[in-house]
Amino acid sequence: MELWNFPACSFFSDHHTHTIMPSLLSGRILHFPKLSATSSSESYSSKQVKFPKKISQNSATSVRPADSGSPLRKTHKLNLEVSPHRAVSAVRLMRIEFGGAFADLLNEQGKGSGDNEMGYVERTLGFRTRDLDDRDLRLVTEVVGGTIRWRRYLDHLILSLCHDERTFRSMEPLLVQILRIGFYEITKLDMPPYAVVDESVRLAKVALRPGAGNLVNGILRKLAVLKESDSLPAVEVDGDDRQQARGLATLYSHPVWMVRRWTKYFGQDTAIKLMTWNNSYPSFSLRANTGKGLTGADLVSRLKMLKVPHEPSLYLDDFVRLKTGMQNVIQAGLLKEGFCAVQDESAGLVVSIVDPQPGENIIDCCAAPGGKTLFMASRLNGQGKLFAVDINEGRLRILRETAKLHQVIDVISTIHSDLRTFSTDKVVEWDKVLLDAPCSGLGVLSKRADLRWNRRLEDMEQLKHLQDELLDSASRLVKPGGVLIYSTCSIDPEENEERIEAFLLRHPEFYIDPVNKYVPENFVTNRGFYMSNPVKHELDGAFAARLVRFQ
Repeated sequence: MELWNFPACSFFSDHHTHTIMPSLLSGRILHFPKLSATSSSESYSSKQVKFPKKISQNSATSVRPADSGSPLRKTHKLNLEVSPHRAVSAVRLMRIEFGGAFADLLNEQGKGSGDNEMGYVERTLGFRTRDLDDRDLRLVTEVVGGTIRWRRYLDHLILSLCHDERTFRSMEPLLVQILRIGFYEITKLDMPPYAVVDESVRLAKVALRPGAGNLVNGILRKLAVLKESDSLPAVEVDGDDRQQARGLATLYSHPVWMVRRWTKYFGQDTAIKLMTWNNSYPSFSLRANTGKGLTGADLVSRLKMLKVPHEPSLYLDDFVRLKTGMQNVIQAGLLKEGFCAVQDESAGLVVSIVDPQPGENIIDCCAAPGGKTLFMASRLNGQGKLFAVDINEGRLRILRETAKLHQVIDVISTIHSDLRTFSTDKVVEWDKVLLDAPCSGLGVLSKRADLRWNRRLEDMEQLKHLQDELLDSASRLVKPGGVLIYSTCSIDPEENEERIEAFLLRHPEFYIDPVNKYVPENFVTNRGFYMSNPVKHELDGAFAARLVRFQ
């Protein structure tokens, strides 16, 4: 599966639009350093968002002119009064919204924490705070993820308390982030209001100007009073279907088009449950690396040593589910050592549907980042061949490095190519062909907090066209009697069942092979497809169809 990367939404979602104009900001230069990481959505000519490289903001405390005629340069200062988690959270939220960063604070190698985050604060705001400790890192992860998830609702509260839409719309982006963080901590984390107000005011005064601190002080104090009296501004959800969708979108902090789409396909009650799931703190699953001869029992033993709460998967051997403690797993080196991998059970069940057998010739058509590739390779037990095709050469290189770490490289060959070109040039036919297609990612919104704001209704039509093209291409690689598996991490019927039905009309040489032989019955649809439902199964949403080519 690839999460398709379309241009990000405007500053405020749906009916709020906010153009970043130089006239709104003055003085300090805010730098959003170009990220070295690439998103999982680069494949197939993804559209890259152009972000401003510099945004000026008002403060003379950390910039000063150099020699006459030379550009401004920063004097980096250590500020021990500003809360480190608040400064890092505000800057990270700016980078996510305007610089293409990810919501996850830590990657699987444990990089991107502590020093790196404070480096971004220093380059952006012109000062450092004290170093982040483990508690700060956990709090940043919670605050950043939660503030992104609840962004629409938080903006509703801020706007309600401003009483003047012009004031709200003219706020500097950094000021908006400071307020969002404060509102999230008071309304959703129940943090002591006096501490939130004090820390937020300090950051606004130091990073912006005294007047900004005064504004933050007044708005947050007003919020604290309303929260204490249980009289926060209400969200109206009455009226016709459109009005109800807008109200629910604000109340549960999702784009209006998603609410209307889910209500259309699943009903309003299920749409509300989906949004509630997406707003909950996500759980993660670890897969023991059987390629190294390790088992689920070995993984459980290590987790007990680390005192990480866990429970075994209900559906897959060698998978373990975590609600908390991922940071401990990363810092202990379990991922870096190749002891295990982060993989949702919904993705693991797709591999069960592929059912790799030793000696088979398998091709993974959109392989990067490689989670399913590695799991399939481990199930070949060193016999057979797995070809991993992807259009992104850099991510294939990472896949190869990870395959070496997991000791499955002997059965993996990578191919840098666009599947649509590759399938027309090759006459080789494979036993099994997995097309883990580029998709909207609407099934993984609990883990990808920022994804809901980077999707548009128009994207769905483009995706459907791409998915049809890739399905046609993948079908050319299947030998007579061979199997084509189509999968997504979406819950949208138009990306899933409808794509298969359309494919079968174009390709009568294929027929559906029901998946009930490979996954538990409660994942099987009436048509014999696999569907993981976040509300029903408490896993990421995913879909797969198994199609056999007539002999």
